[in-house]
Amino acid sequence: MNLFLKFDFKTISKKVLESKFNELNLEYKILGFGEVELLKKLNPEEYLALNDSLNDYGIEIVENQKSILVQKIKDVIIDMVFNEDINLSVKTSVYLSEKLEHSYGYLSNLFSEVTYSSIENFIIIQKIEYAKQLILNTELTLTEIAFKLNYSSVAHLSTQFKNTTGITPSAFQRIISKRRTIAQQKN
Repeated sequence: MNLFLKFDFKTISKKVLESKFNELNLEYKILGFGEVELLKKLNPEEYLALNDSLNDYGIEIVENQKSILVQKIKDVIIDMVFNEDINLSVKTSVYLSEKLEHSYGYLSNLFSEVTYSSIENFIIIQKIEYAKQLILNTELTLTEIAFKLNYSSVAHLSTQFKNTTGITPSAFQRIISKRRTIAQQKN
């Protein structure tokens, strides 16, 4: 039996962090997505225990200032793309600059230096991931998904989808539909 799940990254991340910090009896305050304030300094054993515990969930403690800012850029972009309350028609450069209080040129250069990729490419990847989730978990048409993700047309969405995944959104829909049909027949 296959289950198709819809989940919220922020909620899952917050629950994992709360669980791990409480399990280790650490005093903390979650400031935002990907940022936690420790209310007392960790000793080396506590730090190692926390690091090991978080690594089990694919969460890593970022220590380098450049890496911290790059992670914040990624977090803001993910929030921008996946949060339905944020207007995607706002220019990304303006949104990032205002949120992170740095010029877009600085953020863009830093991101490229650390990740060997561009902010624009990261945004496209996140939008395509969201498009896949919408195809999987909603009854929205490709036109509605393109509009929701602020694409100028379905053709633009389709081109980026194919360039990123290797298949068109329509082919992705057919594959998902076929898998669901097969799963239902098995049950």
